[in-house]
Amino acid sequence: MVRKKAHAVINKNCQVIIKNKGQVINNKDQVINNKGQVKVQQMAFMIIGLSLFFVVVGLFVLSFAFSGLKESKALLDEKEATLLVERLSNAPEFSCGNAFSGQRSNCIDLDKAFALKEKIEEYDNFFGVEGITIRVLYPFSTTECTLSNYPNCGKLTVLEGGNLGIDKSDFVSLCRKEKEGNSFYDKCELGELIVRVADDE
Repeated sequence: MVRKKAHAVINKNCQVIIKNKGQVINNKDQVINNKGQVKVQQMAFMIIGLSLFFVVVGLFVLSFAFSGLKESKALLDEKEATLLVERLSNAPEFSCGNAFSGQRSNCIDLDKAFALKEKIEEYDNFFGVEGITIRVLYPFSTTECTLSNYPNCGKLTVLEGGNLGIDKSDFVSLCRKEKEGNSFYDKCELGELIVRVADDE
């Protein structure tokens, strides 16, 4: 086996030049190349780090934006429920009108609602909702209103909604004519109108 000889030569600039097999390797160029490679690696790590930083910041901004969207959706749903209940409670089939000492908003004539329940088949798809339920909040009772127990009950299901859909509700006044002796007087209670609408999702 023949060993290849290599010898070093120092040139005028005090650079060490290694000659081997006809190749000339300049140590100064080698050091510069190594520094260049280190700088390229540093730059690559910096770019990766910056990219990860911006990705994290972007995810944070997106999560913040989506949380805002959820709050906006909740507010819109609440407003939609209020408008829907207001529309139904002011419909002629439900509203108190002028029957109870002047015009009232968000007031349901419980006597009219009970009469409507008995003929709800004639109003098929008239209201554009899946179900309508009226609850008396005070005094609280879960007893369903029927011909035998009305008005001593706490829940009046005007339109059966089944299990499908989403319930939207709002507070209303529930008024009716109450008999005392030979005269009638207006009796109003706090209630809740629950409307079941079709789930669009």
